[in-house]
Amino acid sequence: MKPIQVGLMGMGVVGSGTFNVLRRNQEEIKRRAGRGIEITMVADLDMARAQSMVGEGVQVVNDARAIIANPDIDIVIELIGGYGIAKTLVLEAIAAGKHVVTANKALLAVHGTEIFAAASAKGVMVAFEAAVAGGIPIIKALREGLTANSIQWIAGIINGTTNFILSEMRDKGLDFSVVLKEAQRLGYAEADPTFDIEGVDAAHKATLMSAIAFGIPVQFDKAYVEGITKLGAADIKYAEQLGYRIKLLGITKRTPAGIELRVHPSLVPTKRLIANVEGAMNAVMVQGDAVGTTLYYGKGAGSEPTASAVIADLVDITRLHTADPLNRVPHLAFQPNAMSDLHVVPMSEVVTSYYLRLRVADQAGVLAKVTGLLAEAGISIDAVLQREADEVAGDAGNTGVAQTDVIILTHDCVEAKMNAALIQMQALSTVLEPITRIRKEELA
Repeated sequence: MKPIQVGLMGMGVVGSGTFNVLRRNQEEIKRRAGRGIEITMVADLDMARAQSMVGEGVQVVNDARAIIANPDIDIVIELIGGYGIAKTLVLEAIAAGKHVVTANKALLAVHGTEIFAAASAKGVMVAFEAAVAGGIPIIKALREGLTANSIQWIAGIINGTTNFILSEMRDKGLDFSVVLKEAQRLGYAEADPTFDIEGVDAAHKATLMSAIAFGIPVQFDKAYVEGITKLGAADIKYAEQLGYRIKLLGITKRTPAGIELRVHPSLVPTKRLIANVEGAMNAVMVQGDAVGTTLYYGKGAGSEPTASAVIADLVDITRLHTADPLNRVPHLAFQPNAMSDLHVVPMSEVVTSYYLRLRVADQAGVLAKVTGLLAEAGISIDAVLQREADEVAGDAGNTGVAQTDVIILTHDCVEAKMNAALIQMQALSTVLEPITRIRKEELA
């Protein structure tokens, strides 16, 4: 059978990895797919560089629309990234009857509903395994492997940059700003790391997993997003003493009130496997009613790990290329006419437990005032840790007020209650710095 022909848009890190892995393992892939898969056309602005990478026999162009216009191309791989021209090209490829493979989580998290609807109407597939957790086949696991389950919750370390930073902060006792510079030097963090450190990248991925797990539209605009920029080395140290590690988690959960969709730093018990995922690695926990808890671990980024996911999508499309569109696996696991309109719960209504760190004056009655305010708010305390006082120098070398850190772990409460209590605690004259609040997830 004639090989299926593929056009590749973007010959960057992932594009070059995809080309190299496909060429290196072409016989193995052909045996699995049932026919050959060949990248016969590449679009990249740096044509000379791209041509040197692909060699003879592959047409290189600087206009991605030339790939879409080529009637011999069956599948288009979009590895350009971003929301702009990538969206236009993906929709044009779909309109031209091409199947699409993409690693663009930002595009799908924001415009996925429109893109999937266009693909369904045209009878083509949009595959995006590489958009979440790199080489970990989490999309396939959620969409197919766990299809018998009612998914209860998902919690994932799905951004390698932030996990590397948090691991280094814990191992070396350094503050966030110092470790970020080192991450940039080593190439783990971009020159502009905002999407990573502010949690946006993880939220894009969590949005896609939530849609597949619960059969809801992609709704990135309803996700709660909080990054790691306010975490200090002291919080990492105290968490460790209490038997926890701090991880940036993407969480989506089914509750009686609706679906939770949130990204934020979380204390996770050290005994959980996911708490021990270090460096730039990714891991995703999934809780299903039939299977229980499953864990998926591996490299979440990089040239060949991500290429592994891109090529898996190529194989899937090749196998199903001639199948009746109605018999293919739906883009978001559930049939388009069976999608749910479940409510996405605002963060103020989420129920969880908390770690609080207060820098206070070391005076009698301070702890009683703080715990009293929590009690008045209906928030019960799980544990309290008070450190030895530090003497702080005052003006002109005079001895200032003695200060100490008070760490409080709470039981579950509604976030709105905690927000109100924090305002009252912060107003106390004996609370000397902004209070640090980190949510706690037992993941039991």
